[in-house]
Amino acid sequence: MSVKAVAVLTGEKVKGAVFFSQEAPDCPVTVTGKISGLSKGFHGFHVHEYGDNTNGCVSAGGHFNPFNQDHGAPGDQVRTSFCCGTVSCDPVFTKGAAIARCLSNQVLVHADQDDLGRGGHELSKTTGNAGGRVACGVIGITK
Repeated sequence: MSVKAVAVLTGEKVKGAVFFSQEAPDCPVTVTGKISGLSKGFHGFHVHEYGDNTNGCVSAGGHFNPFNQDHGAPGDQVRTSFCCGTVSCDPVFTKGAAIARCLSNQVLVHADQDDLGRGGHELSKTTGNAGGRVACGVIGITK
């Protein structure tokens, strides 16, 4: 049985929609979407703990990490659950919109590139040192 969900992203300048689908419980989750208003380059793209945006993106809590793992890349064996790493925005090819595609509550887009736990910064192993939160949205089940 297929399950689908969506998160509508809102921020001061950044907007978009991200779609989640899973064909069966033992299959990976496919994430696709379009995010506009991002600066050129790479941006952290993560699922956070809470589906709460009462205080903007700050209310989302930390990264969703039920197994208390270090932050890492999507292909790493040990990594935070549902971390999609980064999305890329190249205004020349996407007219200022980032296309989010990855396999993998609350989705957040960050101001900077996710260093995938390898940057050597004090935040690398917990958040990927991806910078401030520029947009967020609550994941909701769709038909």
